[in-house]
Amino acid sequence: MNRRLLIFTIILEAILIVSCERITPSVPADDQILDGPIDGLSSAEKTRFLAGDAAFNDEIFTRETGLGSVFVATSCGSCHAGDGKGTLFTTLTRFGQTDETGNKFLHLGGPQLQNRAIPGYTPESIPAGATFSRFTPPSNTGLGFIELVSDEDILAMADPSDIDKDGISGVPNYSTLPSFINALPNAVPKNGKYIHRFGKKAAAYSLLHQTVNAYSQDIGISSAFAPNDVYSGQEIDPEISNLTINNVVFYLQTLKAPIQRDQNDTQVQQGKQTFIDLGCQGCHKQTLKTGLSPIAALSNKAFHPYTDLLLHDMGSGLDDGYTEGSAKTAEWRTPPLWGLGLSPNSQGGQYFLMHDGRARSIEQAIEMHGGEAGASRDRFKKLAQGEQADLIKFLKSL
Repeated sequence: MNRRLLIFTIILEAILIVSCERITPSVPADDQILDGPIDGLSSAEKTRFLAGDAAFNDEIFTRETGLGSVFVATSCGSCHAGDGKGTLFTTLTRFGQTDETGNKFLHLGGPQLQNRAIPGYTPESIPAGATFSRFTPPSNTGLGFIELVSDEDILAMADPSDIDKDGISGVPNYSTLPSFINALPNAVPKNGKYIHRFGKKAAAYSLLHQTVNAYSQDIGISSAFAPNDVYSGQEIDPEISNLTINNVVFYLQTLKAPIQRDQNDTQVQQGKQTFIDLGCQGCHKQTLKTGLSPIAALSNKAFHPYTDLLLHDMGSGLDDGYTEGSAKTAEWRTPPLWGLGLSPNSQGGQYFLMHDGRARSIEQAIEMHGGEAGASRDRFKKLAQGEQADLIKFLKSL
């Protein structure tokens, strides 16, 4: 009897093990996901990364914890699922500025439309006469590397007068610093303004700047950095601690860079050469480098974002009549291409590309390029079908 029971127990355990193996999902490879920390963090840094991760992805704000009164989202992670790009549903609306003289609608809720409200309050609407643009949330990965590119290196990529006659200029977005931001030691100011680098128009100076703005303008959460309530405009007590904000900044700084896939694939390699031949690297610079950082794992690293962090005139088709900082209305910061192939993971299995998600495929996004990118777009259209396929496969490998 005992022997039969033993045999039955062994068989049952074997069945359970096999069943668990079948229903337990496998851990995705690092090159298939965007989230996760950079290599080389200390134990203390990993702990801080996890604290920032929890604040960014797990904390959902309610009326009781400071949400609104008007807002766009209830959490950071709701716009950046898996640290990836957003969708049309999470796209933001910015309004009120047409040139470098500044936003003329700040007293009417600019620069961001809070299109949702808690009970008892009315969502905002775009004021009469205000131009606007819609911004689809970008992915978050590799931002710590981008933050550490020196102003000197950014200026070295700029060519405002198109001296090399390649049809591509590229200029930085100079803007004033908010009171809570200290200029970096290697900053190269111009007439009291500083080079900004984050956002569709490169209107945010640093990840602290970007994070504070997001809590305030996206969620309606006041902080010691931005103490004014977005609804009343009055200064109120902080609804989030400096520690939490700084942990989120650290999390964004230490998210790993996207890892390219299939680098040795012949078609991918040919597509990369086509990318170069078309002149795409005139704006989408493959390799940049970081300077010194208090986070040792980020110091003096070469990385491959495919951006120059500069503004480029993209033509009338992408001119919404709205801008930020010193950018012209038709100028957009070169978006990093790394992580492009994983965009559908956070976009419902689809692509929503360009600044407002209007392009539903990589091919459409290329064809919407105008202005300084018009020549590269036209060369793309003349490629044989197989050459276009090579290029798209390369871009999807990033």
